[in-house]
Amino acid sequence: MTAYMTETMGLYRQVFKTQNEQTLLVDGTSRAGIEAAMVSMIEPGDRVLVPVFGRFGHLLREIAERCGAEVHVIEAEWGTVFRPEQIEQAIIQTRPKILAVVHGDTSTTMAQPLDELGAICRKHDVIFYTDVTASLAGNLFEADAWGLDAVTAGLQKCLAGPSGSAPATFSAKAVDLINSRKSIEAGIRSEGDEVTATPIRSNYFDLAMIFDYWGVKRLNHHTEATSMLYGSRECARLLVEEGIDEAVERHRMHGGAMLEGLRGLGLTIFGDESHKMNNVTAVFIPEGVSGDAVRGELLDDFGIEIGTSFGPLHGKVWRIGTMGYNARKDTVLTTLAALEQVLRRAGANVVGGSGVGAAYDFYASESVVDAAVAEPQATPTLAESLAL
Repeated sequence: MTAYMTETMGLYRQVFKTQNEQTLLVDGTSRAGIEAAMVSMIEPGDRVLVPVFGRFGHLLREIAERCGAEVHVIEAEWGTVFRPEQIEQAIIQTRPKILAVVHGDTSTTMAQPLDELGAICRKHDVIFYTDVTASLAGNLFEADAWGLDAVTAGLQKCLAGPSGSAPATFSAKAVDLINSRKSIEAGIRSEGDEVTATPIRSNYFDLAMIFDYWGVKRLNHHTEATSMLYGSRECARLLVEEGIDEAVERHRMHGGAMLEGLRGLGLTIFGDESHKMNNVTAVFIPEGVSGDAVRGELLDDFGIEIGTSFGPLHGKVWRIGTMGYNARKDTVLTTLAALEQVLRRAGANVVGGSGVGAAYDFYASESVVDAAVAEPQATPTLAESLAL
């Protein structure tokens, strides 16, 4: 099992695109990873800045507040994201210890650009944390290149696994911060081990001890969730085998086909399309159509589940995912065909075959682009081959 732990660490370094030694799993769903990162880095009274552009930004705020942080929030209208200069201005004004931001928020389908925020955080000496539960492996993400200090995820989205394990990675800067709060519990403490008067407030999510559990000490902190370990390892193995960039491209292509198919059905896309996640699309529910009734009929008659939304979007949009194993041509076309029939039964004015036809057109245009990119090279002469 410990050999599997080590292998899993190496695989997730490739998934996160990082060299971080502390790349591991937190036992629990994606929210467990968020809680572990926050409770291990935040001391009561620390300032934390949370840019909120959807439901899960509010979740980061909630968890940070429960950790005793002084939380400062900036908000963007749902369906939009923040410009880097807006976040930098908030950092200058609030002087936080930690910037905590969601990468892809499925409640709005928006992806917050992160590539410029790492340099901003370094400039102002801020720890940079992001939750990539909904975006990792389906959208471009580079932990080291973008200057991330702490990143947590979950298996159930583009990683295509069961919920119950939270892959996470931490930079040397974040590790130093967490280890500065290390306090080994009494029952497993050895002579000379660290003890503090104000330890990390969660024992189970104490990353300082979890680091030692996954490291060479193999500290007997808790019993690893073995079935989830094996499942998490397999998710990463399959992704690495496919290629992380290839997986992102797969989500882009099939997400793009779904987008065009939904538009072909006459549905209106929600939000800023230039910042839309590859793996989920939100559309406004047509006037006069019961959103819940359509969802129920799709599930009961076709075995297809699409999502509603939360907060200000509840009852106004559907969210349709193409992620993980479902980011495939057949699922896109089947979903569009089924949705067309259910919409027609609900009284919506839909042109027969319009959704599937638009998706087919998109795939055809992608094939033309791929063919142009993969233009064959001239065959080398014998002399050129020998020179090579």
